Amino acid sequence: MMRRECLTALALTAAIGCGTRDDGSVRLTAGTTVASTDPADQPPVAVNPVSPVEYPTALREQGIEGRVLLRLYADSQGTLVAESTKVAESSGYPALDSAAMAGATKLRFSPARRNGRPVAGAFLQPVHFRNPRTRSTPQ
Repeated sequence: MMRRECLTALALTAAIGCGTRDDGSVRLTAGTTVASTDPADQPPVAVNPVSPVEYPTALREQGIEGRVLLRLYADSQGTLVAESTKVAESSGYPALDSAAMAGATKLRFSPARRNGRPVAGAFLQPVHFRNPRTRSTPQ
């Protein structure tokens, strides 16, 4: 069940794979449902031990937080097709949107599975930028 929670919890806020980053600023959160545009039994699972998404320093220092929703496509090996990465929903801050897009290129996944077999497919990846000083809860 924990693996599935990590999978469905692809909300970047402080680390990837349900781990934690030293500064607590960007990670995958548990309990977030990840929508898939391809009906798979199991969506892709993030395998990065630490989030490659960098919280823009100036925005973090100003206490600016936000959520970016990315549309990603992973092949049957779990490799992201970079050209397919798009911002599905903006945070309202271009710097946060850009940071999410830049970090997405470094995300690694195990493939989605349908009937136990690896399959390619598109899915939505929320990226939460949370200032560790404010200790706000991702929504």
